[in-house]
Amino acid sequence: MATTTAAARREEARAAYDAFLRECPTGQLLARISDKWVGLVVSALAQADDRSLRYSDLGRKIPGVSQKMLTQTLRSLERDGLVTRHVTPTVPVRVDYRLTDLGNSLAALLSSVKLWAENHFDEVSTHREAYDRAAAAS
Repeated sequence: MATTTAAARREEARAAYDAFLRECPTGQLLARISDKWVGLVVSALAQADDRSLRYSDLGRKIPGVSQKMLTQTLRSLERDGLVTRHVTPTVPVRVDYRLTDLGNSLAALLSSVKLWAENHFDEVSTHREAYDRAAAAS
């Protein structure tokens, strides 16, 4: 029986990923990156033009995000390797966030989705209103 290397086993597993299958771990990743706050945080960091942003800057840039949600989102992005966190020991402590190369590759996709939503909201809103009128009439 031939043995396979760890790299070959990882490659076989990668080829077997299918997000349509319930037990596939990519479903967890899709759930994470499709979160509203993830999209806005990644887009905000991408707009920083390869600079880092302070926690407070992110909070101001993303209206409606609570401190709890921003903290949870940043921690999950850091855990997934999409964001780096740098703490400067000053008074008060300064915490900066920056996209990693992996995060930048996701940012291009999420920024496109954000732009699509901004460009097509009126059209979608018109369809929603027509649907709701038709549903109310029946």
